[in-house]
Amino acid sequence: MTTTHGSAKWQGGIKDGKGAISTKSGALSDYPYGFASRFEGKPGSNPEELIGAAHAACFTMALSLILGEAKLTAEHMETKADVTLEKVADGFAITAVHLTLSAKIPGADNATFQELAGKAKAGCPVSKLLNTKITLDASLQG
Repeated sequence: MTTTHGSAKWQGGIKDGKGAISTKSGALSDYPYGFASRFEGKPGSNPEELIGAAHAACFTMALSLILGEAKLTAEHMETKADVTLEKVADGFAITAVHLTLSAKIPGADNATFQELAGKAKAGCPVSKLLNTKITLDASLQG
């Protein structure tokens, strides 16, 4: 069992306000976020980007574990998580996450790779946390 934390500060209104996010590890320390970085493409972070990074990391680690159980070891894996935030009737919601994985795994055939990647998608803790549609495109490099 492990418990860790992230934190956020905010001051001001929704559009003119400014926030800062931090993580226990110090990987992020008072890193800026706000309306402009979330909705207008301005510099800074946003919750969806952080969820995407967390989901990509969690999924990739889960796949590494599942590969090990199948006596396979990845030479390289890279995952991108596209997180979609949309306006819905009662506000905003994350409506989808699309994982794109590129991997080089010596000794793995594509059918086994797809099966194991699907297990990782369903089983990683962040996937279990998210109440949204999660899709996956996984490609095995030769």
